[in-house]
Amino acid sequence: MSPRIIAAPALAALLLSPSIHAESETAEPFVVTATRTAQLADETLAPVIVITREEIERTQANDVADLLRNYAGLDIARNGGPGQATSLFMRGTDSNHTLVMIDGVKINPGTIGGAALQNISPSIIQRIEIVKGPRSALYGSEAIGGVINIITRSKASGTRASAAYTSGTYNTSNYRFSIDTRDAESGFRSGISTSYFDTNGFPTRSTSAIDRGYDNATVNSYIGMQAGPVDLEASYWRASGNTEYVDFFLTPVDQDYQNSAGALTLKAAPLDSWATTIKLSHITDEIEQNQSSDFTHTRRDALDWQNDIQITERQLLTAGIWYSRENTRASIFGSGFNEDTSVKAAYLQDDIDLGAHHVQVAARVTDHDGFDTNVSWNFAYGYRLSAATRLSAAAGTAFRAPDSTDRFGFAGNPDLDPETSLNLELGLKHTFNQHHTLSVSAFDNRIDDLIEYNSATFTMENISKARIYGIEGAYNFSLNHWRLRVTAIAQNPENDDTGEQLLRRAKQTLTASLSYEQRLYSILVDFLAAGERKDFSADLDAYQLVNATLQLRPYGNWLAQVKVENLLDENYELASTFNTPERSFYFELAYNYQ
Repeated sequence: MSPRIIAAPALAALLLSPSIHAESETAEPFVVTATRTAQLADETLAPVIVITREEIERTQANDVADLLRNYAGLDIARNGGPGQATSLFMRGTDSNHTLVMIDGVKINPGTIGGAALQNISPSIIQRIEIVKGPRSALYGSEAIGGVINIITRSKASGTRASAAYTSGTYNTSNYRFSIDTRDAESGFRSGISTSYFDTNGFPTRSTSAIDRGYDNATVNSYIGMQAGPVDLEASYWRASGNTEYVDFFLTPVDQDYQNSAGALTLKAAPLDSWATTIKLSHITDEIEQNQSSDFTHTRRDALDWQNDIQITERQLLTAGIWYSRENTRASIFGSGFNEDTSVKAAYLQDDIDLGAHHVQVAARVTDHDGFDTNVSWNFAYGYRLSAATRLSAAAGTAFRAPDSTDRFGFAGNPDLDPETSLNLELGLKHTFNQHHTLSVSAFDNRIDDLIEYNSATFTMENISKARIYGIEGAYNFSLNHWRLRVTAIAQNPENDDTGEQLLRRAKQTLTASLSYEQRLYSILVDFLAAGERKDFSADLDAYQLVNATLQLRPYGNWLAQVKVENLLDENYELASTFNTPERSFYFELAYNYQ
């Protein structure tokens, strides 16, 4: 039987199992983001990337953005060093076209821009699931370029504790501690992870000589209990701190920030063939300027009720409803608003496995305060030529609802329509043998009604279009102590009205990660090459980065790591006139008990 569709008696056990969100015990991890149900990563029809805990520890990344940039098709733009405003462009789409979740809870703000990736500490993360392509049919607004689900750390069984300290260039320090426990008999589990990151930083602008620092205090905690067919868990993540930068006139300024997400999740299996999940969540996204009265606040309460029904051994039906109530308040350069927005939605997905043929159909109806009802859909078909080779074809639509700043901020327009997209895709996955795997995808994404400022009417309007088409591939090799991962993308992200290349997005990107691991030590080398990019005031040159990490396990549970970032001391820009790190050195000492 294909592992994609689970026999009815096993459905409830699999969907209720907390181990789906904990440590993977297999070489082929389950992913839940692509279809909202557990599937083997290699069996998903959508392009999926899984970043494991082991990879996170080896890279010693300061934030999630530093992790993501090691994969082609995930362009990062940053206005300076750690903690500075950071944007992600997935497959060439805009920075607010990627939906970001923490443990299934959407954290994109309702004011302006994308999720604050620069404030998410890798120390709390067990793994990251990245799904490329439209996913509004399952998750709603923002999922035009794809979805990133950050799954926090938990323990499958027993007790685990860890403590670590990192020191490095720019007077950087990072203190981390975590402890998790799970009792297999009673089903009780709990855990807490904390970290404190602090750096003096470096000048954010190329025309400034003033160092600008950043600090981040993060806590992530959970407590849960499983009793028979019912599982209940409460979780909470919060990141807060201060970011220093310089304004347009190069004056030193700073801001306080806070991001948080809390959830209460109830899972139950009333029948062997029916599993249901109710998630109540609350998020905040806050920025307070300290040299002015400017601020942005988002508060969102949401209810997500999902039901998974095994119709037959080879057909899984997923149906659910979503309701959210959001309050956004802001004062930006003298323009302010205080708005409440409600969103109601219903979604349905049918997943049918017919042996060599695999079909997935999904649709979502969204009722949003700001515009007429939106219907989003996805269709995917996979055909297995052999046990080693599978072809796939997919089509789907997605949308982004105009945020409160678009509607009520400076030049705001309450009558804006959502940005919409249609994406077509072809894919190939091939396993040469147990050591080599290859995947290739070709995509064509057309985005309509892009929201831009109209200088003729002095308002925000749906006046632009974009087309992004290209091909991307990934190759993985493993043999004995060696591991190699190569990802590449060739794309054409262009404004469909002017034919110009979209800002801060490269047409070609190549990444490679090579590691060699022994019992006492490991060596990791990461390589990134990105092509030329456009920006508002100038063109950005192509660049190449090399990072290297040496791990030492001298005794028992102790781990020492040395990392060299930007080994070749490349001078490059991710945003015009904004600096990036020079060659940097970091040392970490960690103790892990489990």
